[in-house]
Amino acid sequence: MNGGRQSRSRPSTDSKMKQERKVSMPLGIVGVAIHAPMRADQRSLEEAQYAVVQGALSDASLTMSDIDGIVVAGNDQLDGRAITLMAASGSVGGVGREILSTPSAAEHAFVLASLRIRAGQGRTQLVVAWSPIEVSSTSEALHLGTDPYFHRALPLNDLTAAGLQATTLEAAVPQLRAAAHSIVRKNREHGAIAYPDRALAPTEEAWIAGGRIVHWPLSDTMRRPHEFGLTAIVVMDDRSIAERGAQHVAWVRGIGWATEPSFIGDRNLAQLPSLAAAARQAFTSAAIDAPETAFDVAEVDDSTPYQELLAYEGLGFCRRAEWTRRVADGTFGRNGRLPVNLSGGACTFNPFYCAGLVRIAEAANQVRGRAGKHQRPGARLAVAHAASGFAMQYNTVVVMGSEQRGETG
Repeated sequence: MNGGRQSRSRPSTDSKMKQERKVSMPLGIVGVAIHAPMRADQRSLEEAQYAVVQGALSDASLTMSDIDGIVVAGNDQLDGRAITLMAASGSVGGVGREILSTPSAAEHAFVLASLRIRAGQGRTQLVVAWSPIEVSSTSEALHLGTDPYFHRALPLNDLTAAGLQATTLEAAVPQLRAAAHSIVRKNREHGAIAYPDRALAPTEEAWIAGGRIVHWPLSDTMRRPHEFGLTAIVVMDDRSIAERGAQHVAWVRGIGWATEPSFIGDRNLAQLPSLAAAARQAFTSAAIDAPETAFDVAEVDDSTPYQELLAYEGLGFCRRAEWTRRVADGTFGRNGRLPVNLSGGACTFNPFYCAGLVRIAEAANQVRGRAGKHQRPGARLAVAHAASGFAMQYNTVVVMGSEQRGETG
């Protein structure tokens, strides 16, 4: 008896080859939308979800009937509701269509959608993520999700964990706070170009350095408060891209992701081996041997400027002994050798839960030539880095190019 299931014979050599082809199937980003409202009450969450989906579909010259599946990133704690996917299904087009949800981080929804295409589970996937601010305190909501015996007693949340990480880095690298202030200034200057309608704080380093300490050594001028925002991305396999003659494609050449231990006491917060591992996966797939010179532009996590510094090291842009010099000489500025966060990063727009997917969307738009006022002319190869969890517990790296080359998995 097999419980009504049909027995399956061993796959033939030919079918194995087809399965391998699915795993390494090239894919590309063909549509992007980033919804960054100045006021959270301009639209309801459901209206905003619908709008950002329609924006991404329009950018891809598609309709919802062209989408095979949807992967959303929504978090019950932050949404303030149970099973947030149920409430969002209608708004994102999930009625009568296969839809999955990941509650860990928005960038993981992109990874899941890419894996589904490579596994042959649909040729076109829509990725949607949102970051509401309906709970009274994002940090308190995250705090309640920690283990009740150690972390909750600290109390641990995203801000306290980031403060611990920054303190550890300052102890390991001399003169690091001045470099952190310079990164904040750089990203705010970039953000003034990318999002000129947003209310940006002054960019003078003296003003940044004079901020009020909230979690040592982090000040209120180093971080932008959590904001309401949404992101949607359309991902398509190579055959569909060719059949439709899709334009403005960001070809996904490599993806990597890795995780730090969940217990923060088991980690050296001055190091980030998971980012190095994720970068190694992505760069191997994309045939990147020298990341310090390979990319035209990068979008990296800058939830704090110290985290952006760790991204420089983990992505192979420069060693930590060079952090202060590279920041000071403008290497990562708009006119530098490798501009980082031309969008302004989270210093400009900080939708906490979907900030990682925003980094992927912004990097994709650079190689698609659709980044608007902050476009780097001639950008052909970009890398996006997303970090989430306390003190960058989860790290994801995506390499994208304007041309289809190499393996992607």
